Amino acid sequence: MTAPAWGTLPSLSGQDPARYRSHPLHAPGRSYQETNCYADLIIELLHGCGFEPLAVFGHLVRMDFEGDQWTFFKPPAEDLECLYGIDIHEMQPYRPLPQQIAEQIADRRTIIVELDSWYLPDTDATSYRREHVKTSVAADAIDPDAEVLRYFHGTGLHELRGEDYRGVFRVNDTSLEVLPPYTEIVRFDAGEPLRGDDLRAAAHQLLARHLRRRPRSSPFERFGASLSVTLEDLLQASLDEYHAYAFATVRMAGSAFEVASDHVGWLLGSDAAGIQQAMGEIVDGCKALSFRLARRRAFDPRPLIESLSGAWERAVDGLDVAAA
Repeated sequence: MTAPAWGTLPSLSGQDPARYRSHPLHAPGRSYQETNCYADLIIELLHGCGFEPLAVFGHLVRMDFEGDQWTFFKPPAEDLECLYGIDIHEMQPYRPLPQQIAEQIADRRTIIVELDSWYLPDTDATSYRREHVKTSVAADAIDPDAEVLRYFHGTGLHELRGEDYRGVFRVNDTSLEVLPPYTEIVRFDAGEPLRGDDLRAAAHQLLARHLRRRPRSSPFERFGASLSVTLEDLLQASLDEYHAYAFATVRMAGSAFEVASDHVGWLLGSDAAGIQQAMGEIVDGCKALSFRLARRRAFDPRPLIESLSGAWERAVDGLDVAAA
């Protein structure tokens, strides 16, 4: 299949960043408009290429507290292959990356690559030209001669050029002390993508499988136990340390369950009402907890943790019934 034209070069989606409309999972007004860099780019990569990303988030029922942070969630490769016929696996960036990207897009594939958001204009409100932070993007189109890259990142489709292009790809940088970026190839020929009722049926089976592997006890209880130990030090920590903690904990959990709520609503329709209500309470509780932590004043988190734990148990109980 030939890639859609962008000027004289191929484009994966054939879309213009100036006219691109993000998926509703990234709509303004959501409690968490962004989730994490990898999940966000998968949402927009799927959406931009004509797939429904809501189908692939059944794995979020396995969200767990992992000692000092919540699961950094990303759609499992096997679920992407099952639902959309998309295969994602690691590749070796042993040649100039722009050349590799151009060749893969010409073959109706793309590359996911970790780049430095210092050079990504869409991060203007956070790290652009302020902070060196690694983040994952998926290439949509590239013109090495004109030094232009179009890429999926965050909540949409974006473009960089000129100095940002040279910086992000380290053009003319001959330093041997820089590690090559982590890259993955995305193939769209691993099977026939499912649509309509077939997509929902497969997503339902995946949800049931993930549900069987959910945490055996409430992860919010374990999160609460950890928070009770770290709270005093956290309230005295710097603002940057707070933001790092919040992203890894309350923000990760809250954004995951907001997407999970949309997933079960798409999958189960009116039968998901009770589950979505419980998941909505988790989202609200995570936001409330983050606000309390941001105030930098001592408080008792136990009532919020108990509410979050109860909502998790009701959501899981409802999913057990629905999955059956």
